[in-house]
Amino acid sequence: MNNLITGATTALITPFKNDQLDEATFAKLIQRQIDNGINAVCPVGTTGESATLSHDEHKRCIEIAVEVCKDSDTKVLAGAGSNATHEAIDIAKHAQSCGVDAIFSVSPYYNKPSQEGLYQHYKAIASAVEIPFMLYNVPGRTGVDILPDTVVRLFDDVENIFGIKEATGSIERAIELLSRRPDLYLFSGDDAIDYPILANGGRGITSVTSNLLPDMKSELVAAALSGDFKKSKEINDSLYPINKVMFCESNPIPIKAAMYIAGLIETLEYRLPLVPPSSINMKKIEDIMKNYKIVGA
Repeated sequence: MNNLITGATTALITPFKNDQLDEATFAKLIQRQIDNGINAVCPVGTTGESATLSHDEHKRCIEIAVEVCKDSDTKVLAGAGSNATHEAIDIAKHAQSCGVDAIFSVSPYYNKPSQEGLYQHYKAIASAVEIPFMLYNVPGRTGVDILPDTVVRLFDDVENIFGIKEATGSIERAIELLSRRPDLYLFSGDDAIDYPILANGGRGITSVTSNLLPDMKSELVAAALSGDFKKSKEINDSLYPINKVMFCESNPIPIKAAMYIAGLIETLEYRLPLVPPSSINMKKIEDIMKNYKIVGA
């Protein structure tokens, strides 16, 4: 597979207005990512509240991302995950028909499959499409961990599986995976540890914080991938306070609040069971944001 996605990618929020998908704002947010050097946008992941979107809304988000990115260098790495394999296949096929560059698919949540079940799940989805396919491991959210043996087996057996978004928070896990398969495209799925993952051979990041600070995240990753690890670490360190506060409540509660405070979204709306942050955490987010220049806000 040629021209695989690398670099800084953003796990996009999904803006709502009157409990409907706010298509115009979503398109503007994607354009802002393009304007600030993000290599790929990732619609309808965890940050995009994919678990509470209808299938039609999920598919529409992917369509909008492709429409906005089509004349740019920014690619689309679309979310196509479900705890039902047939649903994930349906979304993956739709994403491919829309013209996305690649797919990422979260491990199936709630039903807690075995490692063999995970293998068969991912093999079925990836085999249903021809485009590049990325695993997405976030056991803190899904209750199931794609173990290294299963990752290696999928990478070896399924031609279009090229990488994994690793959100275990474990540096050791990243080291193990890349020591066993150096050609695996491993992306950091935890903002706080982007630099060490990249320094260990990671090919990119998928960031929550880059919704707010795409310019800084782009610069951090570009520096690391060009070998300027000193600069990359400095940016990573400077982002630590905001990365930390973005997880003071469940993602995407804080990042959406930050986008609202910055004026990047007009309304602060979530889909139940998510609700706005507490007044204490809202103040924390507001105070920390004062230390950063938010471009385009």
